[in-house]
Amino acid sequence: MEKIRKGDDVIVLTGKDKGKRGSVLRRIDEDHVLVDGVNRAKKHMKPNPVKGVAGGIVDKDMPIHLSNVALFNPATKKADRVGFKVLEDGRKVRVFKSNGELVSA
Repeated sequence: MEKIRKGDDVIVLTGKDKGKRGSVLRRIDEDHVLVDGVNRAKKHMKPNPVKGVAGGIVDKDMPIHLSNVALFNPATKKADRVGFKVLEDGRKVRVFKSNGELVSA
Protein backbone atom coordinates (compact mmCIF):
# COMPACT_ATOMS: atom_id res chain seq x y z
CA MET A 1 0.00 0.00 0.00
CA GLU A 2 1.39 3.38 -1.00
CA LYS A 3 1.62 6.31 1.39
CA ILE A 4 1.01 8.88 -1.37
CA ARG A 5 -1.56 8.10 -4.07
CA LYS A 6 -3.13 9.72 -7.12
CA GLY A 7 -5.46 12.55 -6.10
CA ASP A 8 -3.75 13.29 -2.76
CA ASP A 9 -3.07 16.90 -1.78
CA VAL A 10 0.68 17.31 -1.11
CA ILE A 11 3.18 20.00 -0.11
CA VAL A 12 6.70 20.25 -1.58
CA LEU A 13 9.33 20.07 1.18
CA THR A 14 12.54 20.91 -0.70
CA GLY A 15 13.78 22.39 -3.94
CA LYS A 16 12.83 25.40 -6.03
CA ASP A 17 9.10 24.86 -5.41
CA LYS A 18 9.38 24.50 -1.62
CA GLY A 19 6.09 25.31 0.13
CA LYS A 20 3.88 24.87 -2.95
CA ARG A 21 0.73 22.77 -2.70
CA GLY A 22 -0.68 20.62 -5.44
CA SER A 23 -2.62 17.51 -6.28
CA VAL A 24 -0.92 14.29 -7.37
CA LEU A 25 -1.82 13.70 -11.03
CA ARG A 26 -0.22 10.25 -11.28
CA ARG A 27 2.52 7.95 -10.01
CA ILE A 28 5.38 7.71 -12.51
CA ASP A 29 7.09 4.79 -10.77
CA GLU A 30 7.51 3.68 -7.17
CA ASP A 31 9.72 6.69 -6.31
CA HIS A 32 8.33 9.57 -8.44
CA VAL A 33 5.02 11.42 -8.70
CA LEU A 34 3.63 14.08 -11.02
CA VAL A 35 2.20 17.02 -9.02
CA ASP A 36 -0.02 19.66 -10.64
CA GLY A 37 1.82 23.00 -10.99
CA VAL A 38 5.05 21.80 -9.36
CA ASN A 39 8.49 21.29 -10.95
CA ARG A 40 7.50 22.97 -14.22
CA ALA A 41 9.89 23.00 -17.17
CA LYS A 42 9.82 24.84 -20.49
CA LYS A 43 9.58 22.55 -23.51
CA HIS A 44 10.09 23.70 -27.08
CA MET A 45 7.41 22.08 -29.26
CA LYS A 46 7.67 21.73 -33.03
CA PRO A 47 4.42 22.44 -34.88
CA ASN A 48 2.62 19.39 -36.24
CA PRO A 49 -0.17 20.34 -38.66
CA VAL A 50 -1.31 16.71 -39.02
CA LYS A 51 -2.15 16.48 -35.31
CA GLY A 52 -3.19 20.13 -35.08
CA VAL A 53 -0.42 21.00 -32.61
CA ALA A 54 0.81 24.59 -32.68
CA GLY A 55 4.51 25.13 -32.14
CA GLY A 56 6.09 27.24 -29.42
CA ILE A 57 7.26 27.03 -25.83
CA VAL A 58 4.96 25.16 -23.44
CA ASP A 59 5.13 24.51 -19.69
CA LYS A 60 5.34 20.87 -18.72
CA ASP A 61 5.06 19.30 -15.24
CA MET A 62 8.05 17.07 -14.50
CA PRO A 63 8.22 14.22 -11.97
CA ILE A 64 9.33 14.89 -8.40
CA HIS A 65 10.78 12.39 -5.94
CA LEU A 66 8.50 11.09 -3.18
CA SER A 67 11.00 12.09 -0.49
CA ASN A 68 10.51 15.75 -1.49
CA VAL A 69 6.74 15.81 -0.93
CA ALA A 70 4.54 15.25 2.13
CA LEU A 71 0.81 14.77 2.49
CA PHE A 72 -1.17 17.91 3.43
CA ASN A 73 -3.17 17.61 6.65
CA PRO A 74 -6.31 19.83 6.46
CA ALA A 75 -6.80 19.73 10.25
CA THR A 76 -3.39 21.23 11.07
CA LYS A 77 -2.90 23.05 7.71
CA LYS A 78 0.64 21.62 7.55
CA ALA A 79 2.58 18.79 5.93
CA ASP A 80 2.29 15.50 7.75
CA ARG A 81 3.72 11.99 7.73
CA VAL A 82 1.55 8.98 6.97
CA GLY A 83 1.15 5.76 8.90
CA PHE A 84 -1.05 2.69 8.57
CA LYS A 85 -3.67 1.26 10.88
CA VAL A 86 -5.80 -1.88 10.68
CA LEU A 87 -9.46 -1.30 11.59
CA GLU A 88 -11.69 -3.74 13.48
CA ASP A 89 -13.27 -4.95 10.23
CA GLY A 90 -9.82 -5.87 8.85
CA ARG A 91 -9.35 -2.92 6.47
CA LYS A 92 -5.89 -1.33 6.31
CA VAL A 93 -6.18 2.48 6.17
CA ARG A 94 -3.80 5.45 6.06
CA VAL A 95 -3.66 7.78 9.08
CA PHE A 96 -1.85 11.05 9.83
CA LYS A 97 0.99 10.56 12.33
CA SER A 98 0.39 13.87 14.17
CA ASN A 99 -3.25 13.40 15.20
CA GLY A 100 -4.17 9.85 14.13
CA GLU A 101 -7.04 10.94 11.86
CA LEU A 102 -7.88 8.93 8.75
CA VAL A 103 -6.60 10.23 5.42
CA SER A 104 -9.63 11.05 3.27
CA ALA A 105 -9.17 9.84 -0.30
